[in-house]
Amino acid sequence: MKIFLAGNFISTQNKLLVSNPYNGETVAETFLAGPAELEPAIVAAQQALQPMRSLPSYKRYEALMHIRTQLLARRQEFAETIMLESGKPLRYALGEVDRSIQTFTVAAEESKRLPGEYLSLDWTAAGENREGIVRYFPAGIVAGIAPFNFPLNLAVHKIAPAIAAGCPIILKPASSTPLSTLLLAEIISETGLPAGAVSVLPMDRHTGNLLVTDPRIAVLSFTGSPEVGWKMKADAGKKKVVLELGGNAGVIVSDTADIDLALSKCITGAFSYSGQVCIHTQRIFVHHQIFEEFSNRFAAMAAVLKTGDPALTETEFSSMIDEANAIRVENWVNEAISGGARLIGGGKRNGTFYAPTILTDTKDEMQVCSNEVFGPVVTLEPFHEFKEAAERINNTRFGLQAGVFTNSIYEMDYAFAALEVGGVIINDVPTFRVDHMPYGGVKDSGLGREGVKYAIMDMMEARILVKGKS
Repeated sequence: MKIFLAGNFISTQNKLLVSNPYNGETVAETFLAGPAELEPAIVAAQQALQPMRSLPSYKRYEALMHIRTQLLARRQEFAETIMLESGKPLRYALGEVDRSIQTFTVAAEESKRLPGEYLSLDWTAAGENREGIVRYFPAGIVAGIAPFNFPLNLAVHKIAPAIAAGCPIILKPASSTPLSTLLLAEIISETGLPAGAVSVLPMDRHTGNLLVTDPRIAVLSFTGSPEVGWKMKADAGKKKVVLELGGNAGVIVSDTADIDLALSKCITGAFSYSGQVCIHTQRIFVHHQIFEEFSNRFAAMAAVLKTGDPALTETEFSSMIDEANAIRVENWVNEAISGGARLIGGGKRNGTFYAPTILTDTKDEMQVCSNEVFGPVVTLEPFHEFKEAAERINNTRFGLQAGVFTNSIYEMDYAFAALEVGGVIINDVPTFRVDHMPYGGVKDSGLGREGVKYAIMDMMEARILVKGKS
């Protein structure tokens, strides 16, 4: 499979083999771009700046809707590609394609209502007989760096807003999962967008870092680890930076909650795609009066998850992205147990497979609590007072999203006011996301917001025209 450079599919001397994490089999061969390929992509993006800026809304809409329509027509093909490159169970891969379709649909709609504003300026004597008109203009070239865990939709959350905003974009997909975005490039190439409008270039880290440091790039949108993201921000110079960096998302289950609902949602939030989700349900705090029932039932539900080949429609749980990450998770769990944590279920590894794992009697400073596990591990702890649970949620360097199961209006309002996160989800897990909502976090969880409209705003700059009233 060739890579996509400014409207052309090319090969390079650096081959990239993509393997299925479940069985280790090579599923495709593609290529890595180096500086020799990145430079013409940037030049082509520069040449596309004015054509993209001048593109009328209806043409942006048509391009985005064409991509959306072709994604829908090729839904199964894209889902199978995601499954093969990432090891994601097919049921979740199909859901990711559906979300990508929705993301392009929202971007198409938003492209027709880019922001603008009229300002009355006569609030002071200096502004008498003057008025202001604010328009938003494309900021320039966007560099998008996407992760492996949602290889299509998180890339689409950078590509679709860029097209809607009128910005050329160079996307670096994860080297382990580039196939679905290269497949998407086939559709993009059919739209008639200017040649330099979109490039999809798998790269090594050295070449990818040039996206961060090159002053010709105006916006950097990165999804990945905090350590990498904050280093990128430090190196990015004067460009705008949007970071979505994950977390160790917490859930509160109040004694007023519907326990059946909470259990059902928490199982999915904890173990879908082996916990390799930035808003994976990692820490669950349960009211002490229902803790024993919740723990027993949660462990029983985890034990019967259908594990195995991600290609099978009935599979709910499969391998992690690679053995190195499975070993890391295993080490963190063993470290917690050595420190006094108690294993309720799971805790076993076989190659890239790490079983759904539940711990209790943990301490906030343990890695399974304080850091982002990004694996199929969840901690269960009791609490007595709702305020205590909220404080435990906040006692971390992260703050992406939190879930609260309660039927108390007071607890809902308290959670919204007190939890230091980018989103509070009532009667659902923090794993909940729809693609037009503002999505992002505070503290080490990131900077700025994704969600199509909010991403578009980060890719545009306000400009005011001041003139006399006619």
